[in-house]
Amino acid sequence: FSLQHICSNILLSSRNSTCVLAVRGGGPVLVEKSSAVSQCESRLRDLHDGRDHVTVHIPPNITGHWVSNSCEVRPGPEFLTRSYRFYSNHTFHALQFYFQDHHCTKPSYTLLIRGSVRPLQASWVVRGGTESEYRLSRVLLLCHGLAVDVQRRLETACDLRGALRPGETYELWDERWASPGRDCTPGLDFSMQELQLMRLERRYHHGDPGREAEELFLGDVHTERAQRRLHRPSGYQTPLQSAKTDGRHCRVCQIIASADLHHPPVLPAQRSRPVRLHGNWVSTQCEVRPGVLFLTRYLTFHEESGTWKGQYEHFSDPVCRHPTFSITASGHYIRGAPSSTVMGAVQFTFTVTHMKVTPMDVATTSLLNVFSGHECGAGGSWKLAVQQDVTSTAGCAALGIRLPHTEYELFSMGQDSDGNTLLYNGQRPTNGSSPDQPHTRATSYQPPLTRCTAGQKREPHVSKEGDQHFRLSNGCDIITALFNLTVLIVLITFM
Repeated sequence: FSLQHICSNILLSSRNSTCVLAVRGGGPVLVEKSSAVSQCESRLRDLHDGRDHVTVHIPPNITGHWVSNSCEVRPGPEFLTRSYRFYSNHTFHALQFYFQDHHCTKPSYTLLIRGSVRPLQASWVVRGGTESEYRLSRVLLLCHGLAVDVQRRLETACDLRGALRPGETYELWDERWASPGRDCTPGLDFSMQELQLMRLERRYHHGDPGREAEELFLGDVHTERAQRRLHRPSGYQTPLQSAKTDGRHCRVCQIIASADLHHPPVLPAQRSRPVRLHGNWVSTQCEVRPGVLFLTRYLTFHEESGTWKGQYEHFSDPVCRHPTFSITASGHYIRGAPSSTVMGAVQFTFTVTHMKVTPMDVATTSLLNVFSGHECGAGGSWKLAVQQDVTSTAGCAALGIRLPHTEYELFSMGQDSDGNTLLYNGQRPTNGSSPDQPHTRATSYQPPLTRCTAGQKREPHVSKEGDQHFRLSNGCDIITALFNLTVLIVLITFM
Protein backbone atom coordinates (compact mmCIF):
# COMPACT_ATOMS: atom_id res chain seq x y z
CA PHE A 1 0.00 0.00 0.00
CA SER A 2 1.76 3.18 -1.22
CA LEU A 3 0.88 6.61 0.11
CA GLN A 4 2.31 8.47 -2.88
CA HIS A 5 0.29 11.56 -3.71
CA ILE A 6 -1.16 11.57 -7.23
CA CYS A 7 -1.66 15.25 -8.08
CA SER A 8 -3.64 14.64 -11.25
CA ASN A 9 -6.29 12.68 -9.34
CA ILE A 10 -7.14 15.35 -6.80
CA LEU A 11 -10.79 16.35 -6.82
CA LEU A 12 -11.91 19.36 -4.79
CA SER A 13 -15.63 19.68 -4.15
CA SER A 14 -16.48 23.13 -2.84
CA ARG A 15 -20.18 22.32 -2.55
CA ASN A 16 -19.63 19.66 0.10
CA SER A 17 -16.48 21.25 1.51
CA THR A 18 -14.58 18.00 1.11
CA CYS A 19 -11.35 16.90 -0.49
CA VAL A 20 -10.94 13.53 -2.21
CA LEU A 21 -7.41 12.15 -2.57
CA ALA A 22 -6.75 9.19 -4.86
CA VAL A 23 -4.09 6.79 -3.56
CA ARG A 24 -2.31 4.07 -5.52
CA GLY A 25 -2.97 0.57 -4.29
CA GLY A 26 -6.18 1.36 -2.45
CA GLY A 27 -9.50 3.13 -2.58
CA PRO A 28 -10.05 6.87 -2.32
CA VAL A 29 -9.51 8.54 1.04
CA LEU A 30 -12.09 11.12 2.03
CA VAL A 31 -10.80 13.90 4.26
CA GLU A 32 -13.36 16.39 5.55
CA LYS A 33 -12.20 19.93 6.03
CA SER A 34 -13.41 23.46 5.48
CA SER A 35 -13.35 24.74 1.89
CA ALA A 36 -11.22 27.73 2.96
CA VAL A 37 -8.52 25.53 4.43
CA SER A 38 -8.62 23.35 1.32
CA GLN A 39 -8.02 26.47 -0.74
CA CYS A 40 -4.92 27.29 1.33
CA GLU A 41 -3.51 23.82 0.92
CA SER A 42 -4.35 23.89 -2.78
CA ARG A 43 -2.30 27.05 -3.24
CA LEU A 44 0.64 25.51 -1.44
CA ARG A 45 0.29 22.37 -3.50
CA ASP A 46 0.49 24.48 -6.66
CA LEU A 47 3.83 25.84 -5.42
CA HIS A 48 5.22 22.47 -4.38
CA ASP A 49 4.05 20.56 -7.44
CA GLY A 50 5.13 23.16 -9.98
CA ARG A 51 1.74 23.93 -11.47
CA ASP A 52 3.24 27.09 -12.95
CA HIS A 53 6.08 26.00 -15.21
CA VAL A 54 9.27 27.91 -14.34
CA THR A 55 12.42 27.99 -16.44
CA VAL A 56 15.77 29.35 -15.22
CA HIS A 57 18.90 29.83 -17.33
CA ILE A 58 22.41 30.06 -15.86
CA PRO A 59 23.92 32.45 -16.68
CA PRO A 60 20.80 34.49 -17.49
CA ASN A 61 20.30 36.87 -20.39
CA ILE A 62 19.14 39.97 -18.52
CA THR A 63 19.10 42.29 -21.54
CA GLY A 64 16.00 44.46 -21.35
CA HIS A 65 14.04 46.86 -19.16
CA TRP A 66 13.09 45.75 -15.63
CA VAL A 67 10.87 47.63 -13.18
CA SER A 68 9.30 47.37 -9.75
CA ASN A 69 5.66 46.32 -9.52
CA SER A 70 5.00 48.07 -6.20
CA CYS A 71 6.38 50.57 -3.73
CA GLU A 72 9.33 48.70 -2.19
CA VAL A 73 10.53 49.00 1.39
CA ARG A 74 14.23 48.64 2.20
CA PRO A 75 15.73 48.48 5.70
CA GLY A 76 15.95 51.86 7.31
CA PRO A 77 13.24 52.25 6.19
CA GLU A 78 13.61 53.52 2.63
CA PHE A 79 10.68 53.65 0.22
CA LEU A 80 11.60 53.31 -3.43
CA THR A 81 10.88 52.01 -6.90
CA ARG A 82 13.48 50.78 -9.40
CA SER A 83 13.84 51.00 -13.18
CA TYR A 84 16.86 49.11 -14.54
CA ARG A 85 17.95 48.78 -18.17
CA PHE A 86 20.56 46.19 -19.12
CA TYR A 87 22.11 46.27 -22.59
CA SER A 88 23.62 43.56 -24.76
CA ASN A 89 27.11 45.09 -24.43
CA HIS A 90 26.87 44.45 -20.62
CA THR A 91 26.39 48.12 -19.69
CA PHE A 92 23.45 49.19 -17.55
CA HIS A 93 21.46 52.32 -16.76
CA ALA A 94 19.64 52.16 -13.40
CA LEU A 95 17.19 54.58 -11.81
CA GLN A 96 16.32 54.39 -8.12
CA PHE A 97 13.40 56.64 -7.16
CA TYR A 98 13.16 57.42 -3.44
CA PHE A 99 10.01 58.67 -1.72
CA GLN A 100 8.86 60.27 1.52
CA ASP A 101 5.91 57.89 2.03
CA HIS A 102 5.20 54.15 1.98
CA HIS A 103 2.85 54.43 -1.01
CA CYS A 104 5.49 56.14 -3.19
CA THR A 105 3.34 59.16 -3.97
CA LYS A 106 5.73 61.90 -2.74
CA PRO A 107 9.09 61.84 -4.59
CA SER A 108 12.15 62.83 -2.57
CA TYR A 109 15.17 62.21 -4.78
CA THR A 110 16.42 60.00 -7.61
CA LEU A 111 19.73 58.27 -8.21
CA LEU A 112 20.96 57.58 -11.74
CA ILE A 113 23.56 54.81 -11.82
CA ARG A 114 25.61 53.81 -14.86
CA GLY A 115 28.08 50.98 -15.14
CA SER A 116 28.61 47.48 -16.47
CA VAL A 117 27.65 44.03 -15.19
CA ARG A 118 28.56 40.57 -16.39
CA PRO A 119 26.85 37.38 -15.19
CA LEU A 120 29.41 34.66 -14.51
CA GLN A 121 28.67 31.21 -13.14
CA ALA A 122 26.23 29.39 -10.89
CA SER A 123 26.38 30.62 -7.32
CA TRP A 124 28.17 28.50 -4.74
CA VAL A 125 26.18 30.23 -2.00
CA VAL A 126 22.58 30.30 -3.24
CA ARG A 127 21.41 27.34 -5.27
CA GLY A 128 19.69 28.43 -8.49
CA GLY A 129 21.36 31.86 -8.51
CA THR A 130 24.09 33.31 -10.71
CA GLU A 131 27.14 35.16 -9.43
CA SER A 132 28.01 38.35 -11.29
CA GLU A 133 30.62 41.07 -11.27
CA TYR A 134 29.86 44.73 -11.80
CA ARG A 135 31.62 48.06 -12.15
CA LEU A 136 30.22 51.53 -11.57
CA SER A 137 31.08 54.40 -13.87
CA ARG A 138 28.83 57.21 -12.62
CA VAL A 139 26.28 58.02 -9.91
CA LEU A 140 24.10 61.15 -10.17
CA LEU A 141 21.67 62.66 -7.65
CA LEU A 142 18.64 64.83 -8.36
CA CYS A 143 16.36 66.14 -5.59
CA HIS A 144 12.67 66.75 -6.30
CA GLY A 145 12.10 69.20 -3.48
CA LEU A 146 13.69 70.35 -0.25
CA ALA A 147 15.85 67.42 0.87
CA VAL A 148 16.98 68.40 4.35
CA ASP A 149 17.87 64.84 5.34
CA VAL A 150 19.83 64.21 2.14
CA GLN A 151 21.64 67.52 2.62
CA ARG A 152 22.64 66.63 6.17
CA ARG A 153 23.87 63.16 5.25
CA LEU A 154 25.95 64.38 2.32
CA GLU A 155 27.52 67.20 4.31
CA THR A 156 29.04 64.66 6.69
CA ALA A 157 30.14 62.31 3.90
CA CYS A 158 31.82 64.66 1.46
CA ASP A 159 32.68 68.27 0.82
CA LEU A 160 29.23 69.51 -0.11
CA ARG A 161 29.28 73.25 -0.79
CA GLY A 162 25.98 75.04 -0.72
CA ALA A 163 22.42 73.79 -0.47
CA LEU A 164 21.04 71.10 -2.78
CA ARG A 165 18.69 72.73 -5.25
CA PRO A 166 15.64 70.88 -6.59
CA GLY A 167 15.84 69.89 -10.24
CA GLU A 168 19.63 70.09 -10.47
CA THR A 169 21.89 67.06 -10.87
CA TYR A 170 24.90 66.43 -8.65
CA GLU A 171 27.68 63.93 -9.25
CA LEU A 172 28.14 61.68 -6.24
CA TRP A 173 30.73 59.50 -7.92
CA ASP A 174 32.50 59.28 -11.26
CA GLU A 175 35.20 56.76 -12.09
CA ARG A 176 37.16 59.46 -13.93
CA TRP A 177 37.86 61.46 -10.77
CA ALA A 178 36.66 59.36 -7.85
CA SER A 179 38.95 58.62 -4.94
CA PRO A 180 38.23 57.55 -1.35
CA GLY A 181 38.09 61.19 -0.30
CA ARG A 182 35.74 62.25 -3.09
CA ASP A 183 33.16 59.49 -2.93
CA CYS A 184 29.87 60.98 -1.72
CA THR A 185 27.80 57.78 -2.01
CA PRO A 186 28.51 56.51 1.55
CA GLY A 187 26.44 59.39 2.87
CA LEU A 188 23.34 57.74 1.41
CA ASP A 189 24.47 54.20 2.31
CA PHE A 190 24.42 53.62 -1.42
CA SER A 191 25.48 50.27 -2.83
CA MET A 192 24.87 48.18 -5.94
CA GLN A 193 26.03 44.94 -4.34
CA GLU A 194 22.63 43.57 -5.38
CA LEU A 195 24.14 43.01 -8.85
CA GLN A 196 26.47 40.31 -7.48
CA LEU A 197 23.63 37.78 -7.33
CA MET A 198 20.78 37.33 -9.80
CA ARG A 199 18.17 34.86 -10.94
CA LEU A 200 15.90 35.21 -13.97
CA GLU A 201 12.64 33.25 -13.95
CA ARG A 202 10.31 32.78 -16.87
CA ARG A 203 6.95 31.59 -15.63
CA TYR A 204 4.17 30.13 -17.74
CA HIS A 205 0.85 30.36 -15.93
CA HIS A 206 -1.27 27.25 -15.53
CA GLY A 207 -4.52 27.62 -17.44
CA ASP A 208 -3.19 30.55 -19.47
CA PRO A 209 -0.24 29.27 -21.53
CA GLY A 210 -0.22 32.43 -23.63
CA ARG A 211 0.66 34.59 -20.63
CA GLU A 212 4.35 34.53 -19.88
CA ALA A 213 5.82 36.38 -16.90
CA GLU A 214 9.47 37.27 -16.46
CA GLU A 215 10.94 38.16 -13.08
CA LEU A 216 14.48 39.28 -12.33
CA PHE A 217 15.62 38.60 -8.77
CA LEU A 218 18.62 40.65 -7.63
CA GLY A 219 20.62 40.21 -4.44
CA ASP A 220 19.27 41.19 -1.03
CA VAL A 221 20.15 44.40 0.79
CA HIS A 222 21.70 43.97 4.25
CA THR A 223 19.27 44.74 7.07
CA GLU A 224 21.96 46.85 8.78
CA ARG A 225 22.58 49.93 6.66
CA ALA A 226 26.20 50.22 7.79
CA GLN A 227 26.90 46.78 6.29
CA ARG A 228 25.39 47.38 2.84
CA ARG A 229 28.55 48.32 1.00
CA LEU A 230 30.43 45.20 2.14
CA HIS A 231 27.55 42.73 2.00
CA ARG A 232 27.70 39.82 -0.43
CA PRO A 233 24.08 38.81 -1.17
CA SER A 234 22.78 35.49 0.13
CA GLY A 235 19.12 36.07 -0.69
CA TYR A 236 16.94 38.18 -2.99
CA GLN A 237 14.94 41.40 -3.04
CA THR A 238 11.42 41.74 -4.37
CA PRO A 239 11.74 40.73 -8.05
CA LEU A 240 11.69 43.23 -10.90
CA GLN A 241 9.20 42.65 -13.70
CA SER A 242 9.90 42.75 -17.41
CA ALA A 243 8.50 46.02 -18.73
CA LYS A 244 7.99 44.30 -22.08
CA THR A 245 6.14 41.13 -21.10
CA ASP A 246 4.41 42.23 -17.87
CA GLY A 247 3.67 45.89 -18.62
CA ARG A 248 0.28 45.08 -20.15
CA HIS A 249 -0.93 43.44 -16.93
CA CYS A 250 0.66 45.82 -14.41
CA ARG A 251 -0.41 49.47 -14.19
CA VAL A 252 2.30 50.30 -11.63
CA CYS A 253 4.93 48.77 -13.92
CA GLN A 254 3.78 51.04 -16.76
CA ILE A 255 4.05 54.15 -14.59
CA ILE A 256 7.57 53.29 -13.42
CA ALA A 257 8.74 52.23 -16.90
CA SER A 258 7.78 55.63 -18.37
CA ALA A 259 9.57 57.66 -15.65
CA ASP A 260 13.00 59.28 -16.00
CA LEU A 261 15.51 61.19 -13.91
CA HIS A 262 13.58 64.47 -14.04
CA HIS A 263 10.10 62.91 -13.98
CA PRO A 264 9.84 60.37 -11.15
CA PRO A 265 6.91 57.93 -11.03
CA VAL A 266 4.04 58.91 -8.76
CA LEU A 267 2.06 55.79 -7.88
CA PRO A 268 -1.73 55.89 -7.46
CA ALA A 269 -2.83 57.01 -4.00
CA GLN A 270 -4.07 54.17 -1.80
CA ARG A 271 -6.30 54.19 1.21
CA SER A 272 -4.74 53.11 4.48
CA ARG A 273 -5.49 49.48 5.16
CA PRO A 274 -6.12 48.44 8.76
CA VAL A 275 -3.84 45.61 9.83
CA ARG A 276 -6.03 42.58 10.57
CA LEU A 277 -4.22 39.28 10.97
CA HIS A 278 -7.27 37.05 11.53
CA GLY A 279 -7.56 34.17 9.08
CA ASN A 280 -5.30 31.92 7.03
CA TRP A 281 -2.33 33.12 4.96
CA VAL A 282 0.04 31.27 2.61
CA SER A 283 3.20 32.06 0.67
CA THR A 284 2.86 33.47 -2.83
CA GLN A 285 6.19 31.98 -3.96
CA CYS A 286 9.00 29.68 -2.92
CA GLU A 287 10.79 31.99 -0.51
CA VAL A 288 14.55 32.37 -0.12
CA ARG A 289 16.08 33.56 3.13
CA PRO A 290 19.71 34.40 3.75
CA GLY A 291 21.62 31.30 4.81
CA VAL A 292 20.45 29.05 1.95
CA LEU A 293 16.93 28.55 3.28
CA PHE A 294 14.11 27.75 0.84
CA LEU A 295 10.65 27.52 2.34
CA THR A 296 6.91 28.10 2.18
CA ARG A 297 4.77 29.39 5.03
CA TYR A 298 1.17 28.72 6.09
CA LEU A 299 0.05 30.91 9.01
CA THR A 300 -3.24 31.03 10.91
CA PHE A 301 -4.22 33.81 13.32
CA HIS A 302 -7.14 33.96 15.79
CA GLU A 303 -7.63 37.54 16.89
CA GLU A 304 -10.24 36.76 19.56
CA SER A 305 -7.91 34.51 21.53
CA GLY A 306 -4.64 36.11 20.43
CA THR A 307 -3.27 32.75 19.30
CA TRP A 308 -1.45 31.73 16.14
CA LYS A 309 -0.13 28.67 14.34
CA GLY A 310 2.41 28.36 11.55
CA GLN A 311 3.60 25.60 9.28
CA TYR A 312 7.05 26.14 7.75
CA GLU A 313 8.04 23.66 5.07
CA HIS A 314 11.74 23.73 4.19
CA PHE A 315 13.27 22.53 0.92
CA SER A 316 16.68 21.87 -0.59
CA ASP A 317 15.95 23.62 -3.90
CA PRO A 318 14.91 27.14 -5.01
CA VAL A 319 11.55 26.07 -6.46
CA CYS A 320 10.43 24.16 -3.34
CA ARG A 321 10.09 20.72 -4.92
CA HIS A 322 12.30 18.63 -2.59
CA PRO A 323 11.27 18.84 1.09
CA THR A 324 13.83 18.41 3.87
CA PHE A 325 11.78 19.04 7.01
CA SER A 326 8.73 20.91 8.26
CA ILE A 327 8.10 22.78 11.48
CA THR A 328 4.69 23.39 13.03
CA ALA A 329 4.81 26.10 15.68
CA SER A 330 2.10 27.73 17.77
CA GLY A 331 1.72 30.19 20.59
CA HIS A 332 0.21 33.59 21.32
CA TYR A 333 0.69 37.18 20.21
CA ILE A 334 0.00 40.70 21.45
CA ARG A 335 -0.89 43.61 19.20
CA GLY A 336 1.10 46.76 19.90
CA ALA A 337 1.03 50.36 18.72
CA PRO A 338 1.41 51.61 15.15
CA SER A 339 5.07 51.79 14.23
CA SER A 340 6.69 55.20 14.66
CA THR A 341 9.49 54.08 12.32
CA VAL A 342 7.76 52.40 9.37
CA MET A 343 4.66 54.18 8.03
CA GLY A 344 1.60 51.97 7.68
CA ALA A 345 2.95 49.20 9.92
CA VAL A 346 1.84 47.89 13.32
CA GLN A 347 4.07 46.35 15.96
CA PHE A 348 3.36 42.89 17.40
CA THR A 349 5.02 40.60 19.93
CA PHE A 350 4.92 36.87 19.18
CA THR A 351 5.73 34.00 21.52
CA VAL A 352 6.29 30.40 20.43
CA THR A 353 5.25 27.89 23.12
CA HIS A 354 4.73 24.64 21.19
CA MET A 355 6.57 23.06 18.28
CA LYS A 356 6.49 19.89 16.20
CA VAL A 357 9.09 18.73 13.68
CA THR A 358 8.74 16.34 10.74
CA PRO A 359 11.89 15.14 8.92
CA MET A 360 11.11 14.78 5.24
CA ASP A 361 14.34 13.30 3.91
CA VAL A 362 16.90 10.74 5.04
CA ALA A 363 19.60 13.31 5.79
CA THR A 364 17.43 15.29 8.20
CA THR A 365 16.22 12.13 9.89
CA SER A 366 19.82 11.03 10.44
CA LEU A 367 20.82 14.43 11.80
CA LEU A 368 17.99 14.48 14.33
CA ASN A 369 18.90 11.00 15.53
CA VAL A 370 22.47 12.13 16.24
CA PHE A 371 21.25 14.22 19.16
CA SER A 372 20.80 12.08 22.23
CA GLY A 373 19.04 12.73 25.51
CA HIS A 374 16.48 15.50 25.70
CA GLU A 375 17.80 18.00 23.15
CA CYS A 376 15.32 17.39 20.34
CA GLY A 377 12.46 15.04 21.10
CA ALA A 378 13.10 11.46 22.16
CA GLY A 379 16.72 10.63 21.35
CA GLY A 380 17.21 8.19 18.45
CA SER A 381 13.48 7.88 17.78
CA TRP A 382 13.13 9.96 14.62
CA LYS A 383 11.56 8.32 11.57
CA LEU A 384 11.16 9.59 8.03
CA ALA A 385 7.93 11.61 7.53
CA VAL A 386 6.76 11.01 11.11
CA GLN A 387 5.98 14.13 13.13
CA GLN A 388 7.27 14.46 16.67
CA ASP A 389 6.36 17.02 19.34
CA VAL A 390 9.52 18.66 20.73
CA THR A 391 7.81 20.98 23.23
CA SER A 392 8.80 18.76 26.16
CA THR A 393 12.49 19.13 25.25
CA ALA A 394 12.16 22.93 25.00
CA GLY A 395 12.53 22.89 21.23
CA CYS A 396 15.16 21.29 19.05
CA ALA A 397 18.88 21.91 19.55
CA ALA A 398 19.64 20.30 16.17
CA LEU A 399 17.73 23.11 14.45
CA GLY A 400 18.89 25.85 16.80
CA ILE A 401 15.42 26.48 18.27
CA ARG A 402 14.74 26.81 22.00
CA LEU A 403 11.32 27.27 23.61
CA PRO A 404 9.69 29.44 24.72
CA HIS A 405 10.82 31.93 22.11
CA THR A 406 9.72 35.56 21.72
CA GLU A 407 10.09 37.78 18.66
CA TYR A 408 9.27 41.44 18.06
CA GLU A 409 7.42 41.70 14.77
CA LEU A 410 6.16 44.24 12.26
CA PHE A 411 3.08 43.79 10.05
CA SER A 412 1.37 45.73 7.29
CA MET A 413 -1.19 44.97 4.60
CA GLY A 414 -1.40 45.54 0.87
CA GLN A 415 -3.01 44.40 -2.35
CA ASP A 416 -1.63 42.89 -5.54
CA SER A 417 -2.54 43.83 -9.11
CA ASP A 418 -5.32 41.21 -9.13
CA GLY A 419 -6.97 42.60 -6.00
CA ASN A 420 -5.80 39.88 -3.61
CA THR A 421 -5.13 40.93 0.00
CA LEU A 422 -1.49 40.64 1.02
CA LEU A 423 0.08 40.42 4.47
CA TYR A 424 3.66 41.63 5.00
CA ASN A 425 5.76 40.88 8.06
CA GLY A 426 9.27 41.83 9.09
CA GLN A 427 12.32 40.90 7.05
CA ARG A 428 14.63 38.42 8.79
CA PRO A 429 17.99 39.83 9.96
CA THR A 430 20.68 39.20 7.37
CA ASN A 431 23.10 37.84 9.99
CA GLY A 432 20.71 35.01 10.83
CA SER A 433 19.85 36.27 14.30
CA SER A 434 16.37 36.56 15.72
CA PRO A 435 14.51 39.84 16.43
CA ASP A 436 14.19 38.89 20.10
CA GLN A 437 14.68 42.41 21.43
CA PRO A 438 12.52 45.48 20.73
CA HIS A 439 15.42 47.38 19.15
CA THR A 440 15.98 44.54 16.64
CA ARG A 441 12.47 44.83 15.20
CA ALA A 442 12.53 44.86 11.39
CA THR A 443 12.15 48.04 9.33
CA SER A 444 11.42 46.25 6.03
CA TYR A 445 9.49 43.21 4.85
CA GLN A 446 9.93 39.70 3.52
CA PRO A 447 7.83 38.33 0.62
CA PRO A 448 4.10 38.76 1.27
CA LEU A 449 1.56 36.12 2.21
CA THR A 450 -1.84 36.03 0.53
CA ARG A 451 -5.15 35.52 2.30
CA CYS A 452 -6.91 32.24 1.61
CA THR A 453 -9.86 32.44 3.98
CA ALA A 454 -12.49 34.98 4.99
CA GLY A 455 -11.54 34.59 8.65
CA GLN A 456 -13.45 31.48 9.67
CA LYS A 457 -13.23 30.62 13.35
CA ARG A 458 -12.96 26.93 12.61
CA GLU A 459 -9.54 25.41 13.26
CA PRO A 460 -7.64 24.28 10.16
CA HIS A 461 -7.33 20.59 9.42
CA VAL A 462 -4.34 19.05 11.18
CA SER A 463 -2.74 16.15 9.34
CA LYS A 464 -2.40 12.87 11.17
CA GLU A 465 0.88 11.02 11.22
CA GLY A 466 -0.02 8.95 8.20
CA ASP A 467 -1.00 12.02 6.19
CA GLN A 468 2.60 13.21 6.25
CA HIS A 469 3.41 10.68 3.53
CA PHE A 470 1.46 12.77 1.04
CA ARG A 471 4.24 15.39 1.20
CA LEU A 472 7.08 13.06 0.30
CA SER A 473 8.99 13.57 -2.94
CA ASN A 474 12.04 12.03 -4.48
CA GLY A 475 14.29 14.41 -2.52
CA CYS A 476 17.81 15.20 -3.70
CA ASP A 477 21.34 14.13 -3.10
CA ILE A 478 21.88 13.31 0.58
CA ILE A 479 25.30 14.95 0.70
CA THR A 480 23.83 18.24 -0.55
CA ALA A 481 21.04 17.97 2.00
CA LEU A 482 23.50 17.40 4.83
CA PHE A 483 25.46 20.47 3.75
CA ASN A 484 22.30 22.58 3.77
CA LEU A 485 21.38 21.29 7.22
CA THR A 486 24.68 22.36 8.72
CA VAL A 487 23.87 25.90 7.61
CA LEU A 488 20.47 25.76 9.31
CA ILE A 489 21.89 25.55 12.82
CA VAL A 490 21.01 28.76 14.72
CA LEU A 491 19.64 30.32 11.51
CA ILE A 492 16.04 29.14 11.79
CA THR A 493 13.63 31.78 13.03
CA PHE A 494 9.86 32.00 12.97
CA MET A 495 7.39 34.16 11.08
